Amino acid sequence: MSITSLGQDDSACATQLRMRAVVQRVNEASVTVGGEVVGAIERGLLVFLGAAQGDEAKDVQYTADKIAGLRVFPNDEGRMSLSVTDIGGAVLVVSQFTLFGDVRRGRRPSFDGAAEPSDAERLYLEVVAALRHQGLPVETGTFRAMMLVRSVVDGPVTIQIDSRKLY
Repeated sequence: MSITSLGQDDSACATQLRMRAVVQRVNEASVTVGGEVVGAIERGLLVFLGAAQGDEAKDVQYTADKIAGLRVFPNDEGRMSLSVTDIGGAVLVVSQFTLFGDVRRGRRPSFDGAAEPSDAERLYLEVVAALRHQGLPVETGTFRAMMLVRSVVDGPVTIQIDSRKLY
């Protein structure tokens, strides 16, 4: 199946999941694990990131580029036209396989589309590295840990990113 045919058939989309991110514009955000703050930022982006089975380098690069370049911060006229890079902000990336929770068959989510933990961790770290390579200060949560995420969402502004451009 070609990428261009995605989105035309919902059943095909279900089997062609790709990296997903939910990005929130925040005034501050932090992640606590076991009572200890492991990552914290002030103004910037809080990113919940999920890797899907079959994700590869192009998904990592697409997702990192979109996060770094999202124009969701206001300019002097109040229009959203500045990126996190433009404002000198930071990014907090939190792994979240539950972005692939599928509830089409009942009430208990299935996570079959999520990447295996070893692949997901590698891809997660590659996105973090790609963001840092673009000069962004990046903090993280702890992969496969129970995390308490706190944020002061600004706007609220919340954007979804899918590396296969399904939405």
